[in-house]
Amino acid sequence: MNLYTAMCSHFLFPLHERLKGHDSVAVRKRLEESQWWSADRLVDYRTGRLRDFLADIGLRVPYYRDLFRRLGFDPRSVRSIDDLSALPLLNKHDIRVNVDRLKADSHGPLTRYNTGGSSGEPLIFYMGRARKSHDVAAKWRATRWWDVDIGDSELVVWGSPIELGAQDRIRRLRDGLMRSHLLPAFEMSATNLDRFVDTIRTRRPTMLFGYPSSLSLIARHAQQKHLEMSRLGIRVAFVTSEKLYDEQRTLISEVFACPVANGYGARDAGFIAHQCPSGSLHISAEDIVIETVGPDGRHVGLGKPGEIVVTHLATADFPFVRYRTGDIGLLSDRICPCGRNLPVLEEVQGRTTDFVIAQDGTVMHGLALIYTVRDLPGVERFRIEQVSIDQTVVKVVTGSAFGQVSEDRIVRDFKARLGRNVDVRIEKVSEIASEASGKFRYVVSHVKPLVGVEKVTDA
Repeated sequence: MNLYTAMCSHFLFPLHERLKGHDSVAVRKRLEESQWWSADRLVDYRTGRLRDFLADIGLRVPYYRDLFRRLGFDPRSVRSIDDLSALPLLNKHDIRVNVDRLKADSHGPLTRYNTGGSSGEPLIFYMGRARKSHDVAAKWRATRWWDVDIGDSELVVWGSPIELGAQDRIRRLRDGLMRSHLLPAFEMSATNLDRFVDTIRTRRPTMLFGYPSSLSLIARHAQQKHLEMSRLGIRVAFVTSEKLYDEQRTLISEVFACPVANGYGARDAGFIAHQCPSGSLHISAEDIVIETVGPDGRHVGLGKPGEIVVTHLATADFPFVRYRTGDIGLLSDRICPCGRNLPVLEEVQGRTTDFVIAQDGTVMHGLALIYTVRDLPGVERFRIEQVSIDQTVVKVVTGSAFGQVSEDRIVRDFKARLGRNVDVRIEKVSEIASEASGKFRYVVSHVKPLVGVEKVTDA
């Protein structure tokens, strides 16, 4: 760690957090100790914290006070994480219609937030200081797993209007002091890609942070321009907020000559899991309880895909209890060779809208369609939209090598997977914009599955 990074990590950033009333430094230190606890000690700690959290919101939060009374649920009777299943799942609609009743009595300062609505359901919710402190601390801990720290030069490719709209003088000053530079992920034109590549080459950041689609697009652009990016001293590329595909990981790693560290979280659900250098996606278990459930709301078991449900134990001022994320993932009981006993999230397969439904009702991951389009000559960018069970539209930005043979291949392969009577339409477009948040989604389905998710990965 160089002198400037040490000053940021040990003085400037802790001062910044203290002035905001956050306990991030103390929490991070506790997390860096607890990650090495035995599995049994960690389970006991989580159970006790869950019990105290539920007891707290049962007293102070009108929504849960009434719910517990109606169910006859006694938080003090909780003896294991599995006891959470006695409570109903929480979805975005529940929060919308109960937003005021979810605020704790005598709560501290609350900040209003909203999600971008990539699932079609934007959400307004609130965060207290404890939630912010724990999310910052969990991310900080995971960053340090890779031998980088706050104050090391960072280039962030991000696009949330919330972040970009907050670039006032104070925030610009803070980012400048912490050596963090922001590039807007929703402006991915060829001209801007030239500028982004030049910025990376000029600034030579220690780490990259951004959406997998954005970083891979920059990497591909540099590769096509035959620009050397492997000797810039980049130690790690952190990616989050979208599904990381294998080809994206390979491309980013090869072009920037660094490992890719996958992270999983959401503005509403919190900082959930992060990949360690040994390759495991570790859950921030001291703060986060993860369940995976099927369409019937019941646990699906280890190693089986189900919707990820989150309980955040630092949200007592505005609780998230058994919150449905809309993401599909698999839990694992394997032990990571890194020595941390934090539980492992084996895989995040994507959002429920990243899955497509065949005419016969078969549910499959969008990869079953992505592979066909991605590997065709002349395909520069694409998006697949399942409009209905009977119609799918493929928008493609094409090069000169894309012709009728490629179009016929898309139609033939899609019909083989979705049903021979499906109307597959191909639209050649000059540009495919990212979402307002800056994220990019290769597949969007508007068809609701009626059965459990079956993972399909063959091309």
